[in-house]
Amino acid sequence: MLFRRPPHPIEAEIPRLRRFALALARDRETADDLVQDCVTRALAAWATRHGDDAALRPWLFTILHNRWRTRQQREWARPDRVSLEDAGEGPEISGGQWEALELRDLDTALAKLSEEQRAVLLLVGVEGLSYEETARVQGVPIGTVMSRLARARDRLRSLMDGEPPQTSESGGRTHLRRVK
Repeated sequence: MLFRRPPHPIEAEIPRLRRFALALARDRETADDLVQDCVTRALAAWATRHGDDAALRPWLFTILHNRWRTRQQREWARPDRVSLEDAGEGPEISGGQWEALELRDLDTALAKLSEEQRAVLLLVGVEGLSYEETARVQGVPIGTVMSRLARARDRLRSLMDGEPPQTSESGGRTHLRRVK
């Protein structure tokens, strides 16, 4: 160990700085960032520093505390910022694959609706027409619009949930029963 350099006086203060930063930030990553920023600034200003070694610790703690206050002021100035812990597990912006699959399934399910149900559903749900306006467009009573819309929504919901179409117990054929 011929070329071992003596430790820099700041190195001995790093555990204390880290403990203080952790107490301020209450987050290890933020505390480590604060200590790194503090040490970087202290080393940059080392040549111009005046004072003895006894004043080193308060000087470093002052730098760290000022960095913390600056960071806090920046945080408060940007209220829309969300920490990674608060953001949740998934990304904020989807890649679009899931939405594309849902859109494909919706298009397939819409195609399986009867023409009357699909028209009423699109006029009310997509075009935003009222029941009365839809009834005028379709030339049917408003009650018919409401019942078609309810059946269309139920059928669409079951198709989107992957439920099999409603069939009777006799192999998919519906038998009418005579009521006397």
